[in-house]
Amino acid sequence: MQGLVTKSTGSWYQVQTPEGDVVDCRIKGKFRMHGITTTNPIAVGDQVEFEEEPDQATGVITKLYDRKNYIIRKSINLSKQAQIIAANLDQAILVVTLASPRTSLGFIDRFLVTAEAYDIPARLVFNKLDLFSDEGLKILDEYKEVYENIGYPCFQVSAIEGTNIPELQSQLKDRITLFTGHSGVGKSSLMNAILPELALRTSHVSEWSDKGTHTTTFAEMFELPEGGFIIDTPGIRELGVIDIEPQELGHFFPEMRDRMHDCRFNNCRHINEPGCAVLVALENGEIEPSRYESYLSIYHGNDTRA
Repeated sequence: MQGLVTKSTGSWYQVQTPEGDVVDCRIKGKFRMHGITTTNPIAVGDQVEFEEEPDQATGVITKLYDRKNYIIRKSINLSKQAQIIAANLDQAILVVTLASPRTSLGFIDRFLVTAEAYDIPARLVFNKLDLFSDEGLKILDEYKEVYENIGYPCFQVSAIEGTNIPELQSQLKDRITLFTGHSGVGKSSLMNAILPELALRTSHVSEWSDKGTHTTTFAEMFELPEGGFIIDTPGIRELGVIDIEPQELGHFFPEMRDRMHDCRFNNCRHINEPGCAVLVALENGEIEPSRYESYLSIYHGNDTRA
């Protein structure tokens, strides 16, 4: 039997069949071998085959189909440990707040680099618009300008007041969308605004996240009435970049990628080389300094800013 993984708790996976049935499945030990180095060999969004167990109430996953993409995170404290957050995505949305808690530009950039590296279109949603002062709105406009100028769509919403939620919902139809961000950015409230009937479930996930229990490391997928799915993830405190070689990094910054072919040297690092088109663009104000600082931080392996 074939199905879609809609929830993972570490040892058990909920698999939804094309007919809409949901079966709790486990995996065989061999999935933890064969060169798989992530902590979770199966992720929400995976297409799998499974066999019913003798009790016919549960199943065993026997095959994982090839993924079109996936998004991965690295543990900062355990640098060799990586986790696939979700697979087979049409887009990924990072929920951002400028205060309570503040989402740093460095964190945003690491998320965008990861999405670029795994070929996943990314969008930014700035939440808690209802809390912004006039000064905060100016800073928000500056943030939006930085990212919209390099091609990342930005939305400003208030999950609590429902501001601009319909605009965001229009971007979700018939797509598989990952929602992620720091704990406390209002992601659960945003999920409630999009799917009010899930209020209790997302509230419970939020409580787990506050307690920091092991269950918070897994995602869950919900079907949208108008078509498509959204994947809710617990809050991420830190996001490390993984499996990207330093010489490849510039390809995942669109504003650098567009200029790299103009550099004098094919192996230009865009740090201090003569004839570097990226450095010229930076000097001319065509590349945002904060973005270049993020590039240097990731390049030198200092990608631990929250």
